[in-house]
Amino acid sequence: MKAVRYHEYGDPSVLRYEDVEQPTAGAGQVLIRVAATSFNGVDGNIRAGFMQGPIPVTLPHTPGIDVSGTVAALGDGVTDVQAGDRVIGFLPMTEDGAAAEYVVAPAEILAAAPARIPLTDAAALPIVGLTAWQALFDHARLTAGQRVLINGAGGAVGGFAVQLAKRAGAYVVGVAGPRTAERVKALGADEVVDHSSTTVATATTSVDVVLNVAPVEPAQLNELIDLVRAGGVLVNTTVWMPAPSDETRGVRGINLFVNSDAAQLAQLVALVDSGELRVDVAERMPLAQLADVHARAAAGALHGKTVIVL
Repeated sequence: MKAVRYHEYGDPSVLRYEDVEQPTAGAGQVLIRVAATSFNGVDGNIRAGFMQGPIPVTLPHTPGIDVSGTVAALGDGVTDVQAGDRVIGFLPMTEDGAAAEYVVAPAEILAAAPARIPLTDAAALPIVGLTAWQALFDHARLTAGQRVLINGAGGAVGGFAVQLAKRAGAYVVGVAGPRTAERVKALGADEVVDHSSTTVATATTSVDVVLNVAPVEPAQLNELIDLVRAGGVLVNTTVWMPAPSDETRGVRGINLFVNSDAAQLAQLVALVDSGELRVDVAERMPLAQLADVHARAAAGALHGKTVIVL
């Protein structure tokens, strides 16, 4: 089968489009014929060797943490899915990913793919949707009537967070650039702060929750803690930069590392199928051009969610 792998850590040029042996599903696993995967920032960080501590992989390694596809074969003991089922999942980060024609996955991490959107586009949902869900509800414990500020609302995680927070009954302040401001407003933000023309601290009033999904400098993140009301929370997804806190006011800082959760993923799928959650795909690229996608991301030239189609 065809796959993209890297045999050593490095810049995007280490990615090779090559022939590899098709994997076989073991006990508790399924073999998936991949329809698509997607690019996530963590894919680039793992490839570059920046995540060898928290996410050790065996080289050569196939990237692609998100997967959408069709179940091709079942390993021993698998009863919850059947061959031919259309599924999506957030694959184990330390194992080979879905930048290949076939991938094996633990059956327990899979959810039925949404029926409302193309199967390829469904690869844009798992990791970013789960990040937004877990940040807002598992960690921030967002409830109706609260005010939430989403820093990075124009990105893939931010877009889902805006929609989920608004659906939960929160007042949503989205921080975005001029290129994505209208989209953030259309997704349901009550206020949109243009970070290119004003500082967030002066553009809005205090909030109960800050969710940071933007690669800001530590000083910028520290400024956001001052916007959080006493007893509130700041959740940060930028794992290389610790979340600040303010113990004197009882403001908690939480660092989020997203977990694969099939039950939560199924809830997100239900929202997509009911029309309550929009999945935006900026572009669709063939697997053979994955190295180019990594290179554009490294240069800051990748905007929106990119799906890699098999």
